[in-house]
Amino acid sequence: MTKEVIKDHKDLGIYKIAFETAMKIFELSKKFPVEERYSLTDQIRCSSRSVCANMAEAWRKRRYEAAFVAKLNDCETEASETQTWIEFAVKCNYMDVQTGRELYASYNQVLSGLVNMINHPLPWLMNR
Repeated sequence: MTKEVIKDHKDLGIYKIAFETAMKIFELSKKFPVEERYSLTDQIRCSSRSVCANMAEAWRKRRYEAAFVAKLNDCETEASETQTWIEFAVKCNYMDVQTGRELYASYNQVLSGLVNMINHPLPWLMNR
């Protein structure tokens, strides 16, 4: 079994999950009520996309452990925020419970990977 080479952030499994989930959220949020446009819809889209954007930034900051970890922490907070918005969407009946559970579980996977990278950053850092 060969290990897949990670050349950039798009090769990370957690990035792929976060991106795919953000796109699912985008599609689902198109059906949210119009009165949620500037609140829940914008918030859930923004936080879900921020997970991916911050992961890309973290990847480029791998020269410096503290900067890398700080940006991964931003990813972690955005993923947790997205989970909260998912809960609101389910409770407001804008999203069915099963879909909410699946999206929430995807972010649990992302969070698990992020916490692992935060706790063990050295393998991810660029050689100096």
